[in-house]
Amino acid sequence: MKKRGFFGRLLIWRIRHVKDRQFVIFLSLIIGILSGLAAIFLKNLVYYTHYLLTNGFQFSEENYWYFAYPLIGIFLTVLFVKYVVKDKLGHGVSRILYAISKNNGQIKPHNTYSSMIASSLTIGFGGSVGLEAPIVLTGSAIGSNLGRLFRLNYKTIILLIACGSSGAIAGIFKAPIAGVVFSIEVLMLDLTMATLIPLLISAVTGATVAYFLLGNDVLFSFTVTVPFTLKDIPFYILLGVFSGLVSFYFTRMTMYVEGRFAVIKNIFLRLLVGGALLGLLIFIFPSLFGEGYEALMDVLRGNGESIINHSIFSHFIRNKFLFLLLLLLILVFKVIAMSATTGSGGVGGIFAPSLFMGGISGFFIARFINSLTGFNVSESNFSLVGMAGLMAGVMHAPLTAIFLIAEITGGYELLPPLIITSTIAYLTIMYFEPHSIYTKRLARRGELMTHHKDKAVLAMMKVEKLIETNFKTIHPDATLGDLVKVIANSTRNVFPVVDEEGTFYGLIFLDHIREIMFQPEKYATTFVRNLMFMPEATVSPNESMEDVAQKFQKTGKFNLVVLKDGKYIGFVSRARVFSSYRQLLKTFSDD
Repeated sequence: MKKRGFFGRLLIWRIRHVKDRQFVIFLSLIIGILSGLAAIFLKNLVYYTHYLLTNGFQFSEENYWYFAYPLIGIFLTVLFVKYVVKDKLGHGVSRILYAISKNNGQIKPHNTYSSMIASSLTIGFGGSVGLEAPIVLTGSAIGSNLGRLFRLNYKTIILLIACGSSGAIAGIFKAPIAGVVFSIEVLMLDLTMATLIPLLISAVTGATVAYFLLGNDVLFSFTVTVPFTLKDIPFYILLGVFSGLVSFYFTRMTMYVEGRFAVIKNIFLRLLVGGALLGLLIFIFPSLFGEGYEALMDVLRGNGESIINHSIFSHFIRNKFLFLLLLLLILVFKVIAMSATTGSGGVGGIFAPSLFMGGISGFFIARFINSLTGFNVSESNFSLVGMAGLMAGVMHAPLTAIFLIAEITGGYELLPPLIITSTIAYLTIMYFEPHSIYTKRLARRGELMTHHKDKAVLAMMKVEKLIETNFKTIHPDATLGDLVKVIANSTRNVFPVVDEEGTFYGLIFLDHIREIMFQPEKYATTFVRNLMFMPEATVSPNESMEDVAQKFQKTGKFNLVVLKDGKYIGFVSRARVFSSYRQLLKTFSDD
């Protein structure tokens, strides 16, 4: 008998002596530590890369580097992904959602490090994207691979993935509550006590690691000095509507620009086009360089003019109308710069761009009000609330947005306007766009897990695993006598008509031929091709189970034929689908 290795003996010991719930709590602590360390490592790596490239940088004398740096960074990223990783990295959160919905929670081991390296190359050299999605993917990959390493079930692996994302968000923003809410709201994890405790442990651990190693300088911090007043409520409502519309533009323009880049099949031509476009936009507006948090801090500190002062339009600052127009142009071009970064091969997320655009949106509305009306509103407060508004709209995550900004500011002084603006922004974009930027592509392909438990279970089911092949087939040129012999050896009441190459022609139902099958005189003169019927609906092996369920309901049939490129594969039965559904629902609901 083959001896078990150390890890095998460890697994057996764990199963015998450590209960699953206790083990999950222990793993959530480990995942929180590792996710927090990953967040700190990546933030420092990007910071020092950025510092080395731009230290002592004078725009007026060395602005040509704005063309070169982003192109170099994306080029290095493409080389790393193509020749080292040899796999697509894509959008971090979307990959997590796909793994949860369609890949049994499996995230490839290289995602524990590849996204960090690739995003540091992209963003450190000026790519106009954020680090948060790569960090979330890294943390989730840690959770997924630990769960698979210890042979845990699907539901537990999903919980560990969420622990990784919570720890990552908490570590990078010093915001544990936002980390937990993000996993529930964006990753669509069911909220129960069994899930909440591990999430809290991971989030608090990730934030504590960040506090311990970096102090207060995790991302940026700002203390609210101007209190919220009731008279500003109408303006926060206006900001909510504006944020929702900007979020709609953000989502649609991102999809459009990335779609245009996808048409360019040559990766190096795509790199050149995207890098050149990004360099041009950064040359025009240097605030688009990198994540944009430095520009946000200038706005929050009352120095919002600096985002234009460093550009080629600095002499327009004195004209308040042109200044407002330039702020709008920054909003327009930020999305294009972000999409050009990712579309040309760079790696990064939309978290930081949405915060940047939200801050600029709030600053624009506040400056618009202060310049054209008799009111005087706090530009820093509106910038903070605008950040929440854009996040709520783009990610369809109003609670995450509310708690993140509240924790960043170190208190809840702005909680009423945060709730007002985030809710209205969310409702505004929901009128135009029912899916977030993370889920839109997955929803189109029917690959999205949702909070709707019935739909979530159906999304987990796959047609190819439910196909039954024990149906007797008959050739279209066969006679009724041949068919009777096939029926005699079958336990089914439906018979697919298939030729030698497997091409499907139709179905014969036993009930339809019951009368003539007992008339021997017709055995030699009646042919199968004259008895068959084309079914009302057929199923593809790659079709979503939700669509299959609708076909069962519409046709009232107990069996649907499965075809691939016109070839007969088998049948999927209502009984087997229902049985599989019940088993998955029990697993999915068990706490």
